[in-house]
Amino acid sequence: MILVERANGVARVTLNRPERLNSFTAAMHGELAAALDRIAEDGEVRAVLLTGAGRGFCAGQDLSDRVAPADGTPIDLGESIERHYAPLIRRLTILPKPVVCAVNGVAAGAGVSVALACDIVVAGRSAKFIQSFAKVGLIPDSGGTWVLPRLVGQARALGLALTGDALSAERAAAWGLIWDCVDDDALIDTATALAERLAAGPAQGLAETKRLIRAASGTTLDAQLDAERDAMRVLGCSDDYREGVAAFLGKRAPVFGGTRN
Repeated sequence: MILVERANGVARVTLNRPERLNSFTAAMHGELAAALDRIAEDGEVRAVLLTGAGRGFCAGQDLSDRVAPADGTPIDLGESIERHYAPLIRRLTILPKPVVCAVNGVAAGAGVSVALACDIVVAGRSAKFIQSFAKVGLIPDSGGTWVLPRLVGQARALGLALTGDALSAERAAAWGLIWDCVDDDALIDTATALAERLAAGPAQGLAETKRLIRAASGTTLDAQLDAERDAMRVLGCSDDYREGVAAFLGKRAPVFGGTRN
């Protein structure tokens, strides 16, 4: 259900249930969690590319994997969030390596939240983002209610969440929900090139950039200035900084080692 390929410092992770639009089951969550944990510890991997097999990125939860008990006892959806989806979003957001998401086809429900938990999202022109929760009486989960208004503003977030209308990739890019929209046949090559570019970058600096930007919305300017100071003290002593300065002065391309001090 999860495929992992490694090349040029990039781990390409593919959600691989194309017959079900890569919708999540408990087993699939387990495989993806294990894969991301291995990637986090893999010193050869410096960036991640997440995508879906077949004609869609991810349709969210596989509802057939949540069979209600015969006696009519309600299913505890909160347990599913606590056990599977919240840990997945946390893994993606705190992973100390850049994560690029290539959205092919539909991203619906929690599939949207998983994509938006990645650091840079590139979508094919035919891709659509659908907050489908309203159609089944639920709320945008997996961080959906947190990330949507921060990316597109309250008015658009409410419109997307309350109507469940599909948002095209082109409009998603225009609204700032994603980084870029490209032709479908260029999606994987574009996302791969971007991931490889990040993999060749200064690993520690990129990790700190990701950490600080993701923490910024929950802190004050004064606290963020202090955090930036502390990060710069550490990064200023790194081999990558020395190499970056030497390359700039020598008018050559830098060759970063990827070490973390």
